[in-house]
Amino acid sequence: MAIGNKKGFIFKQYEAPNVSPFDKLFEIFTELITHTSGDFDEAISWLRELDVEYKLTDANYTIDDFIEDLKKKGYIKEEIKDDGSGGLTITAKTERSIRQRALNQIFGNLKKSGSGNHKTKYSGSGDEHTGEFREYHFGDGLDRISLTESLKNAQINNGADAFRLTENDLVVEDAQFKAQMSTVLMIDISHSMILYGEDRITPAKKVAMALAELITTRYPKDTLDIIVFGNDAWSISIKDLPYLQVGPYHTNTVAGLQLAMDLLRRKRNTNKQIFMITDGKPSCVREPDGSYYKNSVGLDQYIVEQCYTQAQQARKLHIPITTFMIASDPYLQQFVNYFTKANQGKAFYTGLKGLGEMIFEDYETNRKKRIK
Repeated sequence: MAIGNKKGFIFKQYEAPNVSPFDKLFEIFTELITHTSGDFDEAISWLRELDVEYKLTDANYTIDDFIEDLKKKGYIKEEIKDDGSGGLTITAKTERSIRQRALNQIFGNLKKSGSGNHKTKYSGSGDEHTGEFREYHFGDGLDRISLTESLKNAQINNGADAFRLTENDLVVEDAQFKAQMSTVLMIDISHSMILYGEDRITPAKKVAMALAELITTRYPKDTLDIIVFGNDAWSISIKDLPYLQVGPYHTNTVAGLQLAMDLLRRKRNTNKQIFMITDGKPSCVREPDGSYYKNSVGLDQYIVEQCYTQAQQARKLHIPITTFMIASDPYLQQFVNYFTKANQGKAFYTGLKGLGEMIFEDYETNRKKRIK
């Protein structure tokens, strides 16, 4: 700031934001609920252990006080369990808070914009301005004429004293069409997602919750279906995501792709895409008689060929598949390379860090209209 004729800066001691004891604990609680797949009792048990180690509370505000506030604020409720005993469970309000927190964690640096649909690469008489200008052509709507730029041209071309506006002075602000996007997010819940001491399912859940919250709030006309695949594949709703768990499953990638394409066939949107998060190789397919063919040793050619067939089928339906491979094995990367080539899609070989940002970026860059 300026003081007399001198310039300088005044430095003040940093004061941390005033966070209430409830808000501080609630942030930790939502993280624990995600890790425990919605198990309130287990999450509170972990919270008590953290309190003992890190002194999160004091005599003025205890964990029991926090639980009472959760009840009063509508984040938890009493519910009768299957065995007839009572217990506390999280509510839809908590589920929404978890999704919002995941969105803030992963996409916190997003700039807010108006709700709508995805832009295409085609300019014309669309409904989203590009910021670019061009000469007026016969047939352009009068509402597209940029009055400021046109008047500026008239002054430059004809002079300010003898003002005259002609057709040659007119400038039109270009715009882009908007196209809806239908996305299916496939999440691998095979047993390998928690093997080797690494929790891979929790980051996958967070990405799904963040993407769901992003689409419903920023692109409400887009659609998002979430499916999980192990020995089989099935759809889950957004509210089920906090409770999602890994099972004792093999990896039936074929079943997941078949279900994803079935869902997208029903959508009328031109833009369709599949995101697949997986950490392992395909190791299972279901036979026509209902039995399962499983092989976890190496890459089974019988299973792999069926995966390639599904990739080619998706390509014929104009459905690109983007694979986020949480694995670094060279032979698995080779499989994904062939799979991606068959679909003409994309593949990312990534760890868990940055997974959400990559999925968001790809979601945004796929905003192009494919003409059949």
